[in-house]
Amino acid sequence: MCGRYTLTASAEELASHFWVDCPPAWRPRYNIAPSQPVPVVAASSAAATVALRSMVWGLVPSWAKDLSIGARLINARSETAAEKPAFRAALRRRRCVIPADGFYEWKRTASGKQPYHVALKHRGLFGFAGLWETWHSPDGSEVDGCTILTTTPNPCVAEIHDRMPVILDVDHYPVWMDPTVEDPEAVAFLLRPFPDERMTARRVGWAVNRVTNDFPSCLEPAPQAELF
Repeated sequence: MCGRYTLTASAEELASHFWVDCPPAWRPRYNIAPSQPVPVVAASSAAATVALRSMVWGLVPSWAKDLSIGARLINARSETAAEKPAFRAALRRRRCVIPADGFYEWKRTASGKQPYHVALKHRGLFGFAGLWETWHSPDGSEVDGCTILTTTPNPCVAEIHDRMPVILDVDHYPVWMDPTVEDPEAVAFLLRPFPDERMTARRVGWAVNRVTNDFPSCLEPAPQAELF
C-alpha cells in the first residue's frame, strides 16, 4: 500500500512538471497522510483540460452514507479496481494524477518497523495513478476525495513491502487522464510496477511515524541507534 508520501517541490516546479497553475500559497509537504487535503491533477471538463485541484486523500463513493469510508479507501488495487463498486465508475470516468516526489513504506523486522523513503534516483517529481470521486452530503455540500492505485512491487520496493503505488511516466499523464477513454482495458497497460533501475530507497528516522510531523526532518537518515 501507500500510506504516506512527500511533495517537497516548489510551486514553480509543480506548475512546470504537471502543466498546471499552482496556488501561490503552496508549501512543501514532508509527511502527507490520509484524510488530509492533497493537490490532484484532474480533467476539469469533457474538453480534457486539466487543473490542479485540492481533494481529500481517501475516496468516498457517491453511494456512501457518510465520509468515514474514505479512511479505508486511500489505496485501490489496480488488479481489481474495475470490479469493485467503490472504484469501477471512477476508473472509467474520473482518473487523475497525484503529484509526489517520494513515498514512505515500513519494513517489518524482528525488532519492529523501519521506515524507508522511496523516490526516483534523480529525486524529481512524478505522478501516482489515482482515481477521484465527488461525494454529496445530505446538507448539500460536496467533498472530492481521491485514492492511489497500487500494484505488485519492483525489486527495489519488494525488499520493503509487497505492494507499491502505480507511478506514471510523464508522457502517460494525458493518456491516463483522458476523459474520452472509458474502457479500463485501454489504460490497463499503465498499471504496472515502475522500472526498478530508476528508483532508490533509504532508511529514514522515526519522525515520520508521527502524523503531525510535517518537516524536513522526516527525510533525515535514520540514526544508527534506530537501525534494525
